Amino acid sequence: MTDDTASDRIATLDIVRGVAVMGILVMNIAGFAMPYPAYANPAAYGGDSGLDFASWLFNFLIFDGKMRGLFSILFGASTLLVIERATAARRATVADRTGASAHYARMVVLLGFGLAHFYFIWFGDVLALYALCGMLLYFFRNKSPRALVRWAVAFLSLSIIYFGLIGLTGALAGNPGLAPGAAANLEESRRTIDVEFGASSPKIPADLALYRSDYATIVDSRLNGRRYEPFLSLFGLGFETLGLMFLGMAMFKSGFLTGAWDQPRYRRWAIRCAEIALPPLAFLAWWQASADFDSVRVFLAFLALSVPFDVLLAVGWAAAIIWWVKSGALPALKARVAAAGQMAFTNYLATSLIMTSIFYGYGLNLFGDVSRAGLWLFVLGMWALILAWSKPWLDRFAYGPLEWLWRSLSRLKLQPLRKV
Repeated sequence: MTDDTASDRIATLDIVRGVAVMGILVMNIAGFAMPYPAYANPAAYGGDSGLDFASWLFNFLIFDGKMRGLFSILFGASTLLVIERATAARRATVADRTGASAHYARMVVLLGFGLAHFYFIWFGDVLALYALCGMLLYFFRNKSPRALVRWAVAFLSLSIIYFGLIGLTGALAGNPGLAPGAAANLEESRRTIDVEFGASSPKIPADLALYRSDYATIVDSRLNGRRYEPFLSLFGLGFETLGLMFLGMAMFKSGFLTGAWDQPRYRRWAIRCAEIALPPLAFLAWWQASADFDSVRVFLAFLALSVPFDVLLAVGWAAAIIWWVKSGALPALKARVAAAGQMAFTNYLATSLIMTSIFYGYGLNLFGDVSRAGLWLFVLGMWALILAWSKPWLDRFAYGPLEWLWRSLSRLKLQPLRKV
């Protein structure tokens, strides 16, 4: 996401971002339409056999974690681009803001959007987390690509270790050789994992009742029951998110995301990333299914063991998209996807508004009524809508509506919207 100026844009960034903002719906659609445990565990809700299992497997291998990773990578790259342009403008005396003031103004406004999104639209918000992580990115802006990669590996490793240890405590629960105090702590850890990821989680009937209710009840559950969650997410998902953003900054500085490499190199990267990442991910899918999607296995696979391969495949996704961009094929589709990416902020929030209006009780009230495979119809419909409306809007206006609002609030001045 970016509120960057419409002129002098980097086409590859827009197109990769366009794919990411559409692709992230594939992983989020279960969160819109089903109780939370179904997000990672197909045995919890929505079907785990036939086409429903095939849908989960396809998403686990190709989309889950990869699109979130790609989104975070692009946020890091776009943030660095905005800082660099603000700094260059200051040096040229064209602007009256430093790179720091421009960056932190954007992050504060983004945090406001994220909190509003979380409390009043959908609990699965990433904007607040991105804003909080983004406030730390400024201190790494001058690092070399090699140093940024080292920081990325360090932060991603911390995330894997953190969630791996939590999963291990759940796996050790019930061991007869444990001391009574340790056994009680491990049992509590196991119960927490069962609630969040288990097929028999009490969250399933609770979520069905909540999200089939009215708007006021849903908002009240977040304002009172989950008030601090957007801030606490920094301590859970912050390490992974920052690691991905550092990686995005490195990929931007190296020329990877700007399309500076030659086309065969992107093709080699895309193929090699898929060759390395897909076999372990396929094994993790089998490992979960072979235990009837035991909650601890789902937790470990989702938040720890799959992470290195998810990151690698996110990089492979970026390489494959840029290879396609440089191939010259399907130029009309590229223009549509680029427009979707240029309006990624608007499209991300519009997706939440539309999907919650379809599935929640104050809308069409379809929550819990659509199978996992059936949710693809809503994904494809939303993709068609994004591709249909983004380019005509940008043919007339310089920014997407929310990109314009973000830019105007960050600068404390209304920015020109209509193209001259």
